[in-house]
Amino acid sequence: MKRRKALQALAVAVLAMSTVAAAPSGLTPRQLAGQRVIYSYPGLTPPASLLQRIRAGEAAGVIFFGENISSSQQISGVVRQLRDANAQSPVHRPLLLMTDQEGGKVRRLPGEPVLSEKQVGQSADPSAAAKAAGTGAGQNLAGVGMNLNLAPVLDVYRQPGNFIDKYGRSYSQDPQVAGALGQDFVTAQQATGVAATAKHFPGLGAAPAGSNTDVGPVTLNVPLPELRAKDEAPYHPVVDAGVKLVMLSWAVYPALDPSRPAGLSPAAVQELRNGTKFAGVTVTDALEAGALKSYGGSGNRAVLAAKAGMDLILASAREVSQGDDAASALAAGLSNGSLPSGEFTAAVDRVSALRDGVK
Repeated sequence: MKRRKALQALAVAVLAMSTVAAAPSGLTPRQLAGQRVIYSYPGLTPPASLLQRIRAGEAAGVIFFGENISSSQQISGVVRQLRDANAQSPVHRPLLLMTDQEGGKVRRLPGEPVLSEKQVGQSADPSAAAKAAGTGAGQNLAGVGMNLNLAPVLDVYRQPGNFIDKYGRSYSQDPQVAGALGQDFVTAQQATGVAATAKHFPGLGAAPAGSNTDVGPVTLNVPLPELRAKDEAPYHPVVDAGVKLVMLSWAVYPALDPSRPAGLSPAAVQELRNGTKFAGVTVTDALEAGALKSYGGSGNRAVLAAKAGMDLILASAREVSQGDDAASALAAGLSNGSLPSGEFTAAVDRVSALRDGVK
């Protein structure tokens, strides 16, 4: 009996040691979890709690919204403050500092790109316009110290005025055109040193007006052949162009998974990985989205997304506590084995490679 207990104790100790050994550079589970969480905050001034998380090496980055920005000068000062905090972190990598600068009505910073994607697609020289938009977006973000743009949108809209077309967020109803212009935008923007994000895989172009995953559940009954030929098609040239991130949508696609939103579905993540050979960073849409109302709180949602294969969790409710809830749940999952350490470390490695490649 004593020998059996001794062996059991030894097994537990070995398991614990293997978990610690898997941590790159000796990071704690909480620090490892933080490498997968993007934080947000309310108002114009980053709270002390966010700065503390950054100094502790427990945050991968920050997303900015309109309420965080009063001018280019103001947000530049905020970025310097966040970078100064990160300089004290045991994780010696740049923070991911991001916003949604798609163009047209979806811009958090004043200035470029002025044209919406629809206007780009309808211009006299769409390719030149897409390249100019990508360059403009990259230079604008880099000018205030940001290094990641949650753009371009690759959704191929079906009906004029539908969910994605309503705000001019789609290049075209033609997937080949959308893919070519997305490739132009990505190539031009990433040449400025700002990482690009293709979204929202596998596509929201079929969502009718009034169907908004930010508000509630959305199911898109698109047959698999159509989904691949129309919605997923633009991702191939953009992945080939080296896009750094892909954001998955919160819609449900029964052709891939009958019940779970794409960002919580291993099948949808594998559709991206296997179908396009994308090897970069996957990122969720907003963790607080109404589409996830039946999936518990932020912690549970973050764990489900990680289990599905999402690398970065976007805690964008403008509450530092939301990011903390997500990171704490991920750390617990890593510690108790419900999130396998090998897969967890691989995700952290992909995020680390992304951070090493930005300024």
